[in-house]
Amino acid sequence: MKILVTGGAGFIASHVVDRFIADGHQVVVVDNLATGFRENVNPKAKFFELDIRDPKIAEVFETERPDAVDHHAAQMDVRRSVREPIYDAEVNVLGTLRLLELSRQVGVKRWIYISTGGAVYGEPQSLPVREDHPINPLSPYGATKHTPEHYLFIYRALHQLQYVVLRYANIYGPRQSPHGEAGVTAIFSEAMLLGKTCTLFGDGSKTRDYVFIEDVVRANVAALTQGDGGVFNIGTGRATTDFEIFDLVRKALGMPDLAPVYGEKRPGEIDHIALANERARDGLGWSPQVSLEEGVRRATAFYREKLVKQGKIAG
Repeated sequence: MKILVTGGAGFIASHVVDRFIADGHQVVVVDNLATGFRENVNPKAKFFELDIRDPKIAEVFETERPDAVDHHAAQMDVRRSVREPIYDAEVNVLGTLRLLELSRQVGVKRWIYISTGGAVYGEPQSLPVREDHPINPLSPYGATKHTPEHYLFIYRALHQLQYVVLRYANIYGPRQSPHGEAGVTAIFSEAMLLGKTCTLFGDGSKTRDYVFIEDVVRANVAALTQGDGGVFNIGTGRATTDFEIFDLVRKALGMPDLAPVYGEKRPGEIDHIALANERARDGLGWSPQVSLEEGVRRATAFYREKLVKQGKIAG
C-alpha cells in the first residue's frame, strides 16, 4: 500500500512512518518543517517539504496517487489558537478540507485522521471520557480539530471514502520536542538534565492521560485495516497529575529531591481529562501495552543520551 503521511517529520508521525515502512508499505511524507525535523524523516520515505495549504500539494497527490492518507499535520498549539483563531482554522479546517478534496479527485481509498481527545470534549462531565461525550471544546484548537470529523462523515456518505478517526490523549516518548506546550515529559527531562527550573502551570493538580508513542503507532497500524467509519479514543483511561509526571521524571533521572516552581494557569486548557478506550479495544483490537512508569523511563533515557551526544551534559 502507498500511504501519504502528513506531518511525517514530526514526533508522532515519524514513528508511524517508520513502522509503515518496516511493514513493507510505500510512504510519502508531506511536512513544512515548522515543528518537525528533517532528520526524523525515514530515508526510505519520499519527502515533500510543503505546507498542507500550499496549492502545490495537488501535484503531490496527482503524481503519487496514494491508497491511503494518515493525516497528522496540524496547528496544535492551544495558546496560539486562542491568540490566532483564524490561522488555526486555516490550517486545521481548510487545510484538511483541501486534502480531502484532493483525495477524492485521485481516488484515495482510506483516511486515518488524527483528532484530539484532550481538547474536543471540553471539561469532562465524568471520567474517563467516552467517545459519545458531548463535544464542548474550550479552545479554538479543540473546535478546529473536531470539525474535520464531520467532513469525513460527509465524504464517506457522498464519495465512499473510508476513514478512521483517532482521538489522541497526551502522547510522549523519544523524539518529542521540549520546545512546545504539549511535551511535558520532554520539557521536564531536558530542564532537569540541564539544571533548569521546571514550571507547573496552576497548582500541579491538572490531569492528563499519557500514552507512550509505541502504543500510538500500533493504533495507526490497526486503523489501516479496521474500524471503518469509527471514532476512537487512544488513551489509557488513567488521569495523571502534572505533579505526578514531574515526580516520575525526576525519579527516573535520579533527582528525587528536585522541586518545581508554579506558574499561572494557561488560558484555553481544560483541568482534567482521561480517555476511555473500550471502543478502541473492540473496534481496533487496540489497548495500551506500555505502562507510564516504563514509558517515562524509556523517554528520559532518550533525552539523557541525546544531550550527551550534543555535548551539553557529561556521559
